[in-house]
Amino acid sequence: MEKQLSERVREMSESATIKMAQLARDLKAKGKDVISLSLGEPDFDTPTHIKEAAKIALDHGYTKYTPVPGLMELREAIAKKFKRENGLDFKPGQIVVSNGAKQCIYNLCMALLDPGDEVIIFTPYWVSYADIVKLAGGVPVFINSSIENDFKVSPQEVKDALSAKTKAVLFSSPCNPTGTVYTAEELEAIAEVIGERKEVLIFSDEIYEHINFGGPHASIGSFEVVKDQTVTINGFSKGYSMTGWRLGYMGGPEWITSACAKIQGQVTSGANSFGQKAAIDALEGDQKPTEDMKQAFEQRKQLVRSLLQDIPGVKINDPQGAFYLFPDVSAYFGTSYGNYTIENSEDFAEYILQEALVGVVGGSAFGADDCIRISYAASESELKECLRRIKEALAKLK
Repeated sequence: MEKQLSERVREMSESATIKMAQLARDLKAKGKDVISLSLGEPDFDTPTHIKEAAKIALDHGYTKYTPVPGLMELREAIAKKFKRENGLDFKPGQIVVSNGAKQCIYNLCMALLDPGDEVIIFTPYWVSYADIVKLAGGVPVFINSSIENDFKVSPQEVKDALSAKTKAVLFSSPCNPTGTVYTAEELEAIAEVIGERKEVLIFSDEIYEHINFGGPHASIGSFEVVKDQTVTINGFSKGYSMTGWRLGYMGGPEWITSACAKIQGQVTSGANSFGQKAAIDALEGDQKPTEDMKQAFEQRKQLVRSLLQDIPGVKINDPQGAFYLFPDVSAYFGTSYGNYTIENSEDFAEYILQEALVGVVGGSAFGADDCIRISYAASESELKECLRRIKEALAKLK
């Protein structure tokens, strides 16, 4: 019966992060004491004032369909946020609210890509980028980076990757999976390169904006040279711990956002009504819970980095955002223990899950097979236990 599946779904990769999380759940269901560090989900609850706003919205009858691009009052709040925090000037008609930032990226690719169009993706990249591009008929073109340069690409590398077929450049800052944060100066230099090609668009994924341990967050769309070429993608899942609410948004040129609303109208229609009302409170209400969460993540990063530095053969940098570390573990490739032989990052992640009962994600899914992604969205006690188990399991490899 599988032969009846479409070619597009047969060629599509399963999300590696979701797959590893499921494997961890399966082991846990068998009674194993598994701790999963594989999903990109804050372990904090949604702030109380946001939940209360949703309850009030329900009591006031916000239970019906919403306009496809989002409630006007939410789009107005998002436009104010973009101006206040990002230096981006958008009218509500240039905003589309979707069922998560992932749908924003899907909408963009479906609305803008024709078969054969190239999309430049900075590597390592979030697992879904390449498959969404391919689903829309596009061709991913990867620019590789390394841990030695904090997983950043240079303006010259971007220039070299541009071709006559380039339709867009897609990247995230702060980055999933590396935690890399581009500075304003670095983004401006990249913007100058892309700005020379007015037909090339920028899809800037800024979903981790509020989890930034360095200087102020910088948006590439704020630079005049590319402001009319840039679509800025954001949402509520990471900065406000609203993953299950499924609310994302984008701002960009109206000809693009109108096309994305057209796509969304045929796929999901508008995002949930009471969640959108609560999202207004997220943007305009108390920001202290978000700041407290960021500080907790920074402390955890320092903890996990120090513990990883005590493990022989693990190479680690010091990322300035998100809640991931992306260590190079290639020193363990070619080693064995029992029935396990480690040849790549997937083998490494499988070994750690089975031997240490810790869920991590192999770097191959992010375009960097020498590495693994560790999410430190867990309690400090859990993180200490995980790193103890990992160190013990790796010591067995010869």
